[in-house]
Amino acid sequence: MHIRHVNLARGFRGGERQTLLLIEALARLGEPQGGIDQSLVCRRDSPMRAALAGTDVELIDADHALAGHGHRTRATLTHAHEAKAVHWAWVERRLHGTPYILTRRVPQPVKDKRFNRLTYRGAATAVAISSVIETHLRDRRWCPVVRIPSVLSGQPSDPTQVAALRERFAGRRVVGHIGALVDRHKGQRVLLAAARRLRETHPDVCFLLLGEGEDGETLKAESAGLDNVIWEGFRPNVGDYLEIMTLFAFPSRNEGLGSTLLDAMDHGVPIVASDVDGIPDLIEHDVSGLLVPTGDPEALAAALAVLLDDPAHRQRLVAAARRQLEAFTPAAMAEAYLALYRGLLDR
Repeated sequence: MHIRHVNLARGFRGGERQTLLLIEALARLGEPQGGIDQSLVCRRDSPMRAALAGTDVELIDADHALAGHGHRTRATLTHAHEAKAVHWAWVERRLHGTPYILTRRVPQPVKDKRFNRLTYRGAATAVAISSVIETHLRDRRWCPVVRIPSVLSGQPSDPTQVAALRERFAGRRVVGHIGALVDRHKGQRVLLAAARRLRETHPDVCFLLLGEGEDGETLKAESAGLDNVIWEGFRPNVGDYLEIMTLFAFPSRNEGLGSTLLDAMDHGVPIVASDVDGIPDLIEHDVSGLLVPTGDPEALAAALAVLLDDPAHRQRLVAAARRQLEAFTPAAMAEAYLALYRGLLDR
């Protein structure tokens, strides 16, 4: 079996991390009948190339959907991991007859356009990472649909770095946030408004935001008067930061699933998140976290205050969240995709 993964994204965000996690988990998993061969079609400047340096996967150059189709090795199945990759997989099927599946990661319904209908109807199966995406895809009735969720990334932590961060934030409780600084998606303005509300009532609390993005400079300017907000920028060692957070705030305005929440759970950080799209697939309100209405800074601030003032409540949420993590590991995802691959090829 040769699986050809395709991800033509320019940058590196959640979808690209999940692509890597699947490739690495499949490489570890192997297959009794001789193993799984894998290749990855990606841009020549893709950050995924360096991340896969130690993995047995062939890299194929493709800066657009029409490139990379003349490769000497033929795949058994193509797996498209984002929108442009779906176009690449459709072209590959037209040229060489290779069947393909696609993974849909964004919560917005696929637009009912002719080319979308063509490429989705050509897919052997569409995979949704959350229930809301699954519903949208089934409503289209363009191809079979299954659900395989995104998974935790197993962010490591370095005790030395964690100790340094604890010293840096000594005497302060940290409400953390990790995400691209794109307010229309991640809702950082809602978090800033909550920080203004808690500045007087909880003076020992600071809001630590990790990430970068197109709204970064504007958001920093808007928070210039808030001495309880720290912009940390992009950091590769997010596991170290998760270890020192008291709470994790995730006020997204839309979210396919929110796999970052799984990493927070893995590090034992209680969560307050928006009740939107795929997030309730991961968080049951007041069982494994607190859910608040989207775009409501008062509700976010109130939920954060409840947990800041009640350590026992925090620990109850953490314990419940950790119990569900076994279903959201890279190994579990690899097993699910391998079963899907085999089922399709057997047919």
